[in-house]
Amino acid sequence: MFTGLVEDLGTVAAVDATGDGVRLTLESRLARELGEGDSISVNGVCLTAVGVCGDRFGADVMHETLRRSSLGEVAAGSRVNLELALRADARLGGHMVQGHVDGVGAVAAVRPDGFARIVTVEADPALLRYVVEKGSIAVDGVSLTVARVGDSDFDVSLIPETLERTNLGRAEPGAPVNLEVDILAKYVEKLVTR
Repeated sequence: MFTGLVEDLGTVAAVDATGDGVRLTLESRLARELGEGDSISVNGVCLTAVGVCGDRFGADVMHETLRRSSLGEVAAGSRVNLELALRADARLGGHMVQGHVDGVGAVAAVRPDGFARIVTVEADPALLRYVVEKGSIAVDGVSLTVARVGDSDFDVSLIPETLERTNLGRAEPGAPVNLEVDILAKYVEKLVTR
């Protein structure tokens, strides 16, 4: 479980792809806090740390994850949002994020709004049914408040802190982003439709 509050902007040091999947090697100061087998959110995807050594760690990305997320598109040098798993004694500053990506959206537009920046993300209507104005959504693992919802997209407004600390500050139109809708919306739908 995560909160969607990014702790470090890490760097992909290597991508080793085989027919069996992908091994990512990531570089971040957070590696010093990881043990073998610990969960870590990488662009909103819950992965398991392996080969932890100094400021580097590995993570195996299986075919299912490659199909459902944008991790198959990262390359050496890519910047990724990283968050350690939530501890029971920590504050929950964002919202409950599982690291189970629901789908991939695409940045449609980026525009300034005072000191903030509005990012419009196109998403599958099957996901948008769970997105509500002023509700929560995780975009590349970042807990954000939805500013507007349309038929095929939604807006989030990013403050300077988010722009500086996450890869969303470098988001350009066309960029793929991992989306995780609020888990409560999915549970409510299932309960109501029974």
